[in-house]
Amino acid sequence: MTTRRPPAGTPAGLRALGTRLSLVVLVSVPAFLIVALIAVAVEGSWAPLRRVDGSASQHMHLLALNHPLWVRTMLIVSDVGSPTVMRALVVVLAVVLWLRRAHRLALWAAVTLAGGALIDVVLKAAVGRARPHFVHPVALAPGGSFPSGHAFTSALAAGVVLLWALPLLSRRGKVAAWVLAVLVPLLVGVSRVALGVHWVTDVVGGWLLGAGLVAATSAAFETWRQRSGLRRTRPATEGVAPEETQKAANPGETA
Repeated sequence: MTTRRPPAGTPAGLRALGTRLSLVVLVSVPAFLIVALIAVAVEGSWAPLRRVDGSASQHMHLLALNHPLWVRTMLIVSDVGSPTVMRALVVVLAVVLWLRRAHRLALWAAVTLAGGALIDVVLKAAVGRARPHFVHPVALAPGGSFPSGHAFTSALAAGVVLLWALPLLSRRGKVAAWVLAVLVPLLVGVSRVALGVHWVTDVVGGWLLGAGLVAATSAAFETWRQRSGLRRTRPATEGVAPEETQKAANPGETA
């Protein structure tokens, strides 16, 4: 059973608006603003940024040269967390959700993924940042450096999977899911710097873009839900569509 959407001027309506604004103002806007500042600093070859990136890259490269096992581990992490694997994960999730009639949730996942892929391509072309260069590289990667597609897509995919799964989890399970959703893109991002194929700020930019985009599409999705007469949710604890997650998890049950 669904409930009617509260009028915008009522306390309930204002609380619903507050949920959406919180996602955008507290997550998306700061994330996108920082990414924009990094991009401007990169374009302007800002000296402090170059020093931070250069120092971190040199230290990580020396570590890689002296520890082959570390390199092999980072290669595995990087491969598992590649944009191809992460996008495939979200595509599979979206297809399963669609087949189980969780259509809104499937569309949200698909739109978030497609938006991320488009932003990644456009920013890489617009910024045109060169990747780190070493005389004895431990790994090579094609294309532009900013933002890190691995960091961006792993953060985005982790966010999508997290917000889908939260309604199915216990309180402890939700805590574990949040930890995992942070840890996966963190490790993937570190692997890209460790392998010498990205600057630190490329990875930070990717993380911020992933988190910001998931928050922005979640806010838009919440608006769509409420215009359909569904109650407001708290995405951080309930996910973006608890009723559709439950429907997909129990396809034999009728609404």
